[in-house]
Amino acid sequence: MIDPTTLRGDWNFPTHMRFGPGRILELAAACSAVGMTRPLLVTDPGLAALPMVGEAIARNETVGLPTGLFSDVAGNPVGRNVDDGAAVYRAGGHDGIIAFGGGSAIDAAKTIALMAGQVRPLWDFEDQGNNWQRIDPSGVAPIVAVPTTAGTGSETGRAAVIIDEDARAKKIVFHPRMMPFEVISDPELTVGLPPDLTAATGMDALAHCLEALCAPSFHPMAEGIALEGARLVHDWLPRAYADGMDLAARAHMLVAASMGSTAFQKGLGAVHSISHPVGAIYGVHHGLANAIVLPYVLRFNRNVIEDKICRLARVLALPEPSFEAAMAWLLDLRETLNIPHSLGAVGVPDDEADRVAAAALVDPTAAGNPVALDEASLKRLFLDCVHGNL
Repeated sequence: MIDPTTLRGDWNFPTHMRFGPGRILELAAACSAVGMTRPLLVTDPGLAALPMVGEAIARNETVGLPTGLFSDVAGNPVGRNVDDGAAVYRAGGHDGIIAFGGGSAIDAAKTIALMAGQVRPLWDFEDQGNNWQRIDPSGVAPIVAVPTTAGTGSETGRAAVIIDEDARAKKIVFHPRMMPFEVISDPELTVGLPPDLTAATGMDALAHCLEALCAPSFHPMAEGIALEGARLVHDWLPRAYADGMDLAARAHMLVAASMGSTAFQKGLGAVHSISHPVGAIYGVHHGLANAIVLPYVLRFNRNVIEDKICRLARVLALPEPSFEAAMAWLLDLRETLNIPHSLGAVGVPDDEADRVAAAALVDPTAAGNPVALDEASLKRLFLDCVHGNL
């Protein structure tokens, strides 16, 4: 019997999205649509050196939209990157942010937009309790997001993950106005992404879908999106990995990534609460960490999530609608994508298990895990991930 008093929720869905090949040509129009006259394009150093960024800035310039560039963003962005970007934003008299790149660049850009008009320091806004209410919403710059990878879906999210270097911890910063006003999702920008990054980012999208599906809160719309996002990964990620020029595969994976981040407003769980400290302490790529940790957490949560995973197996048309069939598919997919089986295989030792467990427990995503977590269970989970004990 379902208790009707539990059927409650506060639901939000994404922003305006311009999807399809060639839509990057509409960047200036998207900026103008949200009132930008002098945007700052924020990206990472690798992308800044590629023609796609220079061409985007040049097209803006030709239509009278002068555009600055900030690219001092680490692979796992840190608070210093945000402070430096906000200083450049203010010094240049900019009035909006173009968040251009993968999840790290977009997270940094969104946080720079957040900090552009704030007077309190960044970590005052960590996503704990009601800290987000400290933010002056009038000081948040408008954002246009242009994803170039299909993974985090940060282009349709209201939060960002930034490393606090002093604490050696990933922290989440949240505010509703961090949702980009416009998104340009052009699959042509993701063509040619190397296979290893295609795999890691695609598995990140899958982790978002599966954790959202399994989160215990009531959000049927998000569950539906999570199931379809997982189906897209099932159908298209192996193709994108095998042929980086497959535009149809790239397009469907770009959709799957945005669907994952839309769905996970329902909640995340131990996959992310473990991968966040693993990334902060050991520098492991976020999507790769999620890909490695995912089956261990599904197994840990099995007794609570089995019905939902069986539903997933039916949606994926697996040979049988069972938890074990879904797990077998996931492990086969990881093997196809050359994802290592353990954290130990990517250089993560077991000597700081207590520290990882403590950080994982206070990560905001831990509260969304279907099975209640404590330091002991998180330590066991982490050690299983390190040693490959599935």
